[in-house]
Amino acid sequence: MIEYLTIMINARRANMDERGASAVEYGLLIAGIAALIVAVVFLLGGTIRDSFSDTCTAVGGATCTE
Repeated sequence: MIEYLTIMINARRANMDERGASAVEYGLLIAGIAALIVAVVFLLGGTIRDSFSDTCTAVGGATCTE
């Protein structure tokens, strides 16, 4: 009986260790996605701003701000 309880306790500890690893993996995944978004905005930000500015000028003109 004691051996059974030892096995069950060890199994629960192993299960908790996997949860921690999953949390770290999700954290790394979120950090990678955030880095990708920052890189895309940095690289394409000027192009997108110019596109919106050109559209605003073509549509209204007087209400456009930069």
